[in-house]
Amino acid sequence: MSSPMWTPIGPAGEIAMTDINSTVDAAARDAKTAAHDVSAEAKSVVNDVTQQAKSVANDAKETIKSEVTARADAAKGAAAQEVNNVASALRKAANESRTGSPQERTFGQIADTLADASDAISNKDLGTAISDVGHFARRNPLVFLAGAALAGFAVSRFAKASERNAGGMAAQADYHGSDDFMPPRHGNVDIDGRG
Repeated sequence: MSSPMWTPIGPAGEIAMTDINSTVDAAARDAKTAAHDVSAEAKSVVNDVTQQAKSVANDAKETIKSEVTARADAAKGAAAQEVNNVASALRKAANESRTGSPQERTFGQIADTLADASDAISNKDLGTAISDVGHFARRNPLVFLAGAALAGFAVSRFAKASERNAGGMAAQADYHGSDDFMPPRHGNVDIDGRG
C-alpha cells in the first residue's frame, strides 16, 4: 500500500484560504444584516397592523356605544311616557274618588311620585335614573310597590287591548259572509230562538 502524497501549501494557497475566509465572513455579515433588516421590517409591519387594529376596535367601540346610547335614550323616553300615562290615570282616579278619602290621598301621592319619576327618567341619563329609582324604592317601599303594581296592571291592560284590537282587525279582514249576518241577541231567549 502506498502512502498519500502531501503537498505543502505555498503562498498562493494561503492567499486563497484568506480570500475564502474573508468571503465567508462577508457573507455571514451580509446574512446577519439582512436578518436584522427583515426583523426590523417585520416589527414595523406588526406595529402598523396593531395600530390599525386598535383604530378599528376604537371605531367599533364608539359606534356600538353611540348605538346603545341611542337605543337607551329611546327606551328611556318610552318608559318616561308610560310612567307619565300611569300618573295621569291615577290623578284621574284620585279626582273621581270621594274628596278626602284614603283612595284619593293614596292615588294622588302615587301620581305625584310617578310624575316626579317620569321627569327624572326624562332628564337624566339611564345609569343615574336607575340609581335614583333604587334609592326611591329603598326610601318608599310601599309607594314604589304600589306604583310598580299599577304600572304592571296598566301595561298588561295595554297589551291585552292591543292584542284584541289586532285580533278584531284580522277577523274583519277574514270575514266574507253574506250581508244578512245578524249578531246574537241579548236578553231572554226561549228555546226556538225568539225573545
